[in-house]
Amino acid sequence: MELVLVQILNGLQYGLLIFLAASGLTLVFGIMGIINLSHGSFYMLGAYLAVTLTSWLGDIFLALAAGIPLAFLFGAAIEWLFIRHLYGRDHLQQVLLTFGLILIFNELQRILWGTRPLSVPIPSYLSGSIRLTEVLSYPVYRLAIAGICVLLALGMMLVIQRTRVGQMIRAGESNREMVEVLGIDTRILFRFVFAAGVALAAAAGIIAAPVETVYPGIGERVLIISFVVVVIGGIGSIKGAFVGALLIGLADAFGKVFLPQFASVVVYALMAAVLVARPGGLFGRA
Repeated sequence: MELVLVQILNGLQYGLLIFLAASGLTLVFGIMGIINLSHGSFYMLGAYLAVTLTSWLGDIFLALAAGIPLAFLFGAAIEWLFIRHLYGRDHLQQVLLTFGLILIFNELQRILWGTRPLSVPIPSYLSGSIRLTEVLSYPVYRLAIAGICVLLALGMMLVIQRTRVGQMIRAGESNREMVEVLGIDTRILFRFVFAAGVALAAAAGIIAAPVETVYPGIGERVLIISFVVVVIGGIGSIKGAFVGALLIGLADAFGKVFLPQFASVVVYALMAAVLVARPGGLFGRA
């Protein structure tokens, strides 16, 4: 039971982190219709921002506070320079351009930070562990990661469900042409959505940096898992991305312990099972 409890905590923490990264992808995919293969690069951007900003500011949470607006501005610039030219074009052109962005970002990363693995220190006030049982303890920082992800997720859902910007985003996802007829500038709306997606992915990379090594190409794994989450939850569904990410996190955690020889297959087997039962995803439209 102690082993099961630890894996549940690991799975929830990993799932919440993946949700933070995947929610931006499902927004961009569902609302803008853009297949963005470069989304994982924004997670990598966040991880390397954590390295630099933490060395400057001395604390990972100060780095998070500074890194989110920087990533948002970077995302807005990328949308204006590249992504806006893809609206209305076929998916092949979207795939080719965003794959090209992956190559550009990877090369820029090597130029700016080099190729050796880097690490980010855990704050001293969160470096301890909480005792769960007589023989079981759990790192405080991992619990802090889960808490931050929950707060950011609640904030995002509050914006989408309770604000005028959120109303426009949901309307744009339902009927883009009608939104334009009503006088809403979808170019600005889409720029905001894309920049918010970049900021969310970068935030995930920043807070995850102290518990994993920061290395070149770190975003590719996150990109694949994020697409799996989007497919399981349903394209454009934030609720679906949340449920899908938690399922992926738990499946990954328990798979590595109880089925180690099939650990890399468990997540994709879960996706296949969902697609067989519900081709549109858990909360998506077919």
